[in-house]
Amino acid sequence: MLKDKILCLKKQKNAVILAHYYTIPEVQDIADFVGDSLALSQQAAKTQADIILFAGVHFMAETAKILNPTKKVLLPSLDAGCSLADSCPPDEFANFLKNHPNHTVLSYINCSASIKMLSDIIVTSGNALKIVNSLPQNEPIVFAPDRNLGAYINETTHRKMILWNGACHVHDQLTAEQIFTLKKQHPEAKVLAHPECKGTVLALADFVGSTAAMLNFTSTDPDHAYIIATETGILYEMKKKNPSKQFYVVNAFDSCNCNDCEFMKQNTLTKILSALESEQPEILLDNNTMEKAKKPILKMLELS
Repeated sequence: MLKDKILCLKKQKNAVILAHYYTIPEVQDIADFVGDSLALSQQAAKTQADIILFAGVHFMAETAKILNPTKKVLLPSLDAGCSLADSCPPDEFANFLKNHPNHTVLSYINCSASIKMLSDIIVTSGNALKIVNSLPQNEPIVFAPDRNLGAYINETTHRKMILWNGACHVHDQLTAEQIFTLKKQHPEAKVLAHPECKGTVLALADFVGSTAAMLNFTSTDPDHAYIIATETGILYEMKKKNPSKQFYVVNAFDSCNCNDCEFMKQNTLTKILSALESEQPEILLDNNTMEKAKKPILKMLELS
């Protein structure tokens, strides 16, 4: 079986498998650790493995390499990119920053190593509010690349951060109308939304939080029905932890899981086995990139 071969190779090569909650269930099942961006960054920073296989997307594997420059970091598919990271080209962002000198640059972890190099502090959806609140109220800030997360932070903290105009294609397509439709069908259900969603969606939510925060909410909340506005992969862990509860995912269209992240779903057991066997594709970054990109990540971990 693929699973047995993967587990055997993992042990032989002293490898660790990190997987995001948005990957397919069988990948989550063979991972040593499943988490959101913050938790996976923390795990990558402290691992003792020789090889890190990252079942996620490209920027996540880059982050693991930045935190572990001497370790081999594998990504099962180099095509596993990120629409949000791609919405912030480094050259354009560098020019954008020239128009906003003397601003602290906060970048969401869903960005390339090149954007991290231009940043002062990296944040995740799980720690962004805490980190922003730790900064002086009058400190001028540029926030990139997610305009929806940035707008949510501005509204919650009463800041006036300047926002880069980027978005996650999965979350950005979800609408208030879709929430209303599900609410009519399931009036008893609470609405949980990821802060990468539009403000019109977040305004209807009973709870707004990161992937990990939503998981914790559904496990501790006494109610039993939830409308989930985020990527569909989270449902696997939610249902495992709460088998007696009901979950209704918000889909852009009724006929398909159109808020599946096609990039996350490229992580398969076949590709993971191949990556472990060949130790390819490997994430490679030059020393200058890793040194510069590491500083804002370590600042995040320090403040988290």
